[in-house]
Amino acid sequence: QVPLAESGGGLVQAGGSLRLSCDFSGSNYGLGWFRQAPGKEREGVACVRTSDGSTYYADDVKGRFTISRDGAKNTLYLQMNNLEPEDTAVYYCATRWMYSIVTMSCEPYEYDSWGQGTQVTVSS
Repeated sequence: QVPLAESGGGLVQAGGSLRLSCDFSGSNYGLGWFRQAPGKEREGVACVRTSDGSTYYADDVKGRFTISRDGAKNTLYLQMNNLEPEDTAVYYCATRWMYSIVTMSCEPYEYDSWGQGTQVTVSS
């Protein structure tokens, strides 16, 4: 597995938008976006199951964030709209390639390969 590479983070005002991108390689059972704020545990934000496109979103991003993938480019995206200061964190993309996904979920421990992360800062 080639390391993943995230891009697209930055500083944005509350209510603004950002789109994160993640280049990945190799086959996988799932792809996901996770985030970790200072002093907090890493949490799942949005995940997608490769076999059927099923998605999972954390409750606090539903309706604001959209996960998508471009299979031809092997790129994963996270469109983030109406950003809030509470969204400030380092965002990571990850792939799950060791075990298939039976029940859709988005727990960090279920994912096998990780990128280095990209900082997203939302000012109030």
